[in-house]
Amino acid sequence: MKRNIPKVIISDEGIKWLENGQMWMYRNNAESMDDTLENGALVDIETKQGSYMGTGYVSLDSHITVRILSKNKLDTFDETFFKERIQFAYNFRKTLEGENITNCRIIFGEADDLPGLVVDRYNNILVAQISSYGLDIRKEMIYNALLEVLREDGQEIDGIYERNDIKVRAKEGLALEKGYWNNVTMPTTTIINENGIQLHVDVENGQKTGYFLDQKENRVLLRKMSKGKRVLDCFSHTGGFALNAAYGQASYVESVDVSQTALNQGYQNAVLNNLEKKIKFTKADVFKYLDECPVGKYDIIVLDPPAFTKSRSTVMNAYNGYKRINMQAMKLLGRGGYLITCSCSRFMETDNFEKMLREAAKECQVTLKQVSVTQQNHDHPILWTMEETSYLKFYIFQII
Repeated sequence: MKRNIPKVIISDEGIKWLENGQMWMYRNNAESMDDTLENGALVDIETKQGSYMGTGYVSLDSHITVRILSKNKLDTFDETFFKERIQFAYNFRKTLEGENITNCRIIFGEADDLPGLVVDRYNNILVAQISSYGLDIRKEMIYNALLEVLREDGQEIDGIYERNDIKVRAKEGLALEKGYWNNVTMPTTTIINENGIQLHVDVENGQKTGYFLDQKENRVLLRKMSKGKRVLDCFSHTGGFALNAAYGQASYVESVDVSQTALNQGYQNAVLNNLEKKIKFTKADVFKYLDECPVGKYDIIVLDPPAFTKSRSTVMNAYNGYKRINMQAMKLLGRGGYLITCSCSRFMETDNFEKMLREAAKECQVTLKQVSVTQQNHDHPILWTMEETSYLKFYIFQII
């Protein structure tokens, strides 16, 4: 039976990327494609010699011309296909996130073979972000499959909130918008339980989809080492690390952020857990605060800054920013102190981040004794064939 799907011809350079496991085909690797293609259409990628390379949705506006859904020519891209993909991703979370299944990332785009789709769960609310034109015009089918998978497992889901206010949608020719799918009327706030700590989540106005789920287990690492320690949580946002330090019986915890709104939310989280008397919330620029902080005041300093770079063109500026705050912290801690430092930018690659840390330690005349090196939480899985799925770097060191 003849396959009735339009073709895009890929260049020899593009073939190399796909053979290495990449699931994106870039515009500059398109040798030719039909001028009559509609945005979001399903297309086959073929070589000039006619060899099949994969199938995906075409984007006429984005530099990512095709996001590949499958490299199996026998696949049929209907609701059954998407339900199977979603089920596979959900089974992975049930295995690894059993205790936090009501607050975890259910779908992580390319890492779950669903490029352009992110879905987080906060109790009875699913929060979805779609960054692919092809998926956006088929979202009703995808959302229905998603609800079926969870409800068949007895999970209570009352609505899907769309956080489609991300800038990348504009590159796909998609509108920036947010709100409940199908105009469901229900609250946009909820309280989740993360490893024993209660947390307010605002899916409408919170960062990302409402909360930073990717540091979930890393925060527990701090909790386990905090007993009797004086802890400083820099760039604390809504207090995830500070709360875990206090919960772990730290003797003193200070949460520093430049945003009063974030600090207020952090305080409300502390109240929710009866920890408000154990955490001091300070509004300050972290760079200035560290400059003025007395040496030896803290036993543990946490550096969890926002992404200092969101493109390769600004990596050196980010490098200098990371180096500055890490040197400040190293000087303040002194021998025996613990530095927790991380980067959430995928453009600040691991080798570069570690180079920065080595330089900072050398210039501060200290030695870093590695305690732990981790990445994003396992509900944000990493494909070794797609570097784009790896972004968070998390280090714990003792200063000696």
